Order: sequence, then structure tokens, then C-alpha cells
Amino acid sequence: MNAIVPPRHPGRWIAVVLLAMLALQAATGLAVNENFHWGIFWKYLLAPQVLRGVMWTLILTVVAMSVAMVCAMALVLMRDSENPILRALSWLWVWFFRGTPLYTQLLFWGLFAVLFPRLSLSLPFGPEIVGIDTKWVITAGVAAVLGLGFNESAYLTEIFRAGFRAIDQGQTEAAEALGMSKIRIWWRILLPQAMRTIIPPTGNETIGMLKGTSLVLAVPFTLDLMFATNAIANRVFLPVPLLMVAAFWYLAITSILMIGQFWLERHFGRGHDHAIVRRPG
Repeated sequence: MNAIVPPRHPGRWIAVVLLAMLALQAATGLAVNENFHWGIFWKYLLAPQVLRGVMWTLILTVVAMSVAMVCAMALVLMRDSENPILRALSWLWVWFFRGTPLYTQLLFWGLFAVLFPRLSLSLPFGPEIVGIDTKWVITAGVAAVLGLGFNESAYLTEIFRAGFRAIDQGQTEAAEALGMSKIRIWWRILLPQAMRTIIPPTGNETIGMLKGTSLVLAVPFTLDLMFATNAIANRVFLPVPLLMVAAFWYLAITSILMIGQFWLERHFGRGHDHAIVRRPG
């Protein structure tokens, strides 16, 4: 019996060789190009000012994403409410924050204390009951978190709604027939199943949020990574190596987030992985 000879694919090996040559040439060009000022890059990669910027970027990302998730869950509940006013408010929120640029929203929050100098609670056409100057409440950090979080909540709302709607309605009806409350149904039945659909796009949105923190200069918030590297670049008059420092840290954090996303997907995807079905015999 003649042996089966697999087909040869010389084109694949040629493509691999060409790509390897191009990658090697690109890496060599980057390494020996004096215009990148690699000495400046290594000098400021672990500079205290840069590390402080990395820390504040992480804080902004985590806090703003937490605000966005809480708002998104509330908006999903409002959208599915029987109250038409709540449904309309949820729709208007998503419409506004998805329809306007993030930079414009951050500028608005940066000017909030100028537009509304004082926050107060008062009777209609009556005296003020309690009040405080806005600048003590809406600080630069709070404005950055609100701007990022509210904008992101509009996108997460649609992601969460899609995840919950992918679940068979019969499971909710069965749980209601067993006498379970709506909160318990959401927490014990719907949320664990929806997470399998929600996590991948939410991970992407978290990475987008991380990079979106580079816009908080509009507030202005002056402690993030991009502001720190720009400040050093303006001092040494070499923007390219400092841009590479910022890119390195954004890429490093993004890589860590992608690993976390992978493990979350694996955890909530248990029992749903595609398995090979073998026929008996």
C-alpha cells in the first residue's frame, strides 16, 4: 500500500521567511536608529514621576470602570422596568453619552464648577437649606472619574442588555414559578450565565477606558501617565522617547488586563466549551 504523502506548501515557508526577514530588519532599524534616543527611554522608564503616573492611570481606570458598571446595571434595570419614565430616562442617558465625544464630556466636567459655582438644596422659590461650593465637591479627580465613568456606562448598558437577553426567557419564568424574587433571579440565575457573554466586550471596554485616561488633561487632571511623560518631554525637548515610555506602560498594563480577561472567560465559560463528540463503536 502506498504511503499517503501530505501536500506540500512551499508558499507558506516562503511567506514565513519573508516575514521573519522584515521583522528582523524592522527590529534592527529601531535598535540602531539614534533618533529614538534609547538612552533617554531607559533613563525615564522607571522614573518616579512616570511610575506615579502609572499608578494614577490604574486608579482612574479601576474607579471609573466601577462607576460605569454600577450605572450600567441600574440603567439595564430601568430599561426593563414597567415604568415608562424610567425607560425613557435610561434611553436618553445612553443616547446622550454615546452620541457626544468623550473629550467634550471631559471638558464639560472640567468647567462644571464654573458653570455651577454652588451646589445647594433649597425649597422651591425659598431659602437655601444646605449648600456647598462646587469646587470642593467636583475636584479634578472626581471630574475625571465622572467623565470617564458616565461615558463608559452608556456602552456597558448595551453590552449588559445583550448578555441578559441572550438567556432563555423560560429560565426566568421557571424561577418566578418557584417563588424567587427578582433580585435573587438576577443574582443567582441570570448574572452567572450572562457573564459568559458580557466579559469579552467588557474586557475590551476596560482596555479602551485605560487608553481613554490619556484625555483627562481636558479636565484638567495632571497626575496621569500621559501628562507625566509629556511634562518630561517638554523639559528635555525629546518627545519621541517619552512617547515610547508611555506606550510601553500602556502596552504592559493592557497585557495584564488581557490575561485577567482570559482567566475570567475561562472561569465563567466552564461547561460551555465545545467538546468533540465521539460516536460509540
